[in-house]
Formats: sequence, structure tokens, C-alpha cells
Amino acid sequence: MKDYYVYILTNKTNSTLYVGVTNNLIRRVEEHKNGVVEGFTKRYNIHKLVYFEITNDIESAIEREKKLKLWSREKKNRLISLNNPTWQDLSNNF
Repeated sequence: MKDYYVYILTNKTNSTLYVGVTNNLIRRVEEHKNGVVEGFTKRYNIHKLVYFEITNDIESAIEREKKLKLWSREKKNRLISLNNPTWQDLSNNF
């Protein structure tokens, strides 16, 4: 069975959030950190992993990503703080 990840990244000051989905969280975070991914995350230096969820169903991962993207900033902040109160970079644990 394959794992899929819904994740939230932020920048150094935690002022901008990015929600994404991937089948390889370690590789994807490294791509963001190394500026391989053109666009929003590269432009705003968003590469600190502060939240992720795992599922084995790609459809539910994509649906969850879409839901999180529609959430208010306040609701996303609460989700992150509940699971990662200090907003540490979880990719440091890889």
C-alpha cells in the first residue's frame, strides 16, 4: 500500500502558509527547500514543514488538501498549533 501526505509549509517567520499533497514527503520537502519547485513556495521562501497527515488513499488526500486550502488562516493556525505547538520544522526529524 502506498502512503500519501497532505502537508503544510511556512516561511521563517510563520507568516505565509502553503498546503500541498505528495506521495513522498521527504523528497517533496527537499524540493521545496532547494528551490526546485518554481512558483509560490520558491518566491516566498516557504520550506518549513509544520504539519502533515498520512493516508493510503490518493482521493482522500486530494480532497483533504482542497478542504485545508479553503480554511481560514486562523483555522489552519489552530490545526498546526494543536499538533506542533512550537511550529518547529518537522523535516528536521527525517
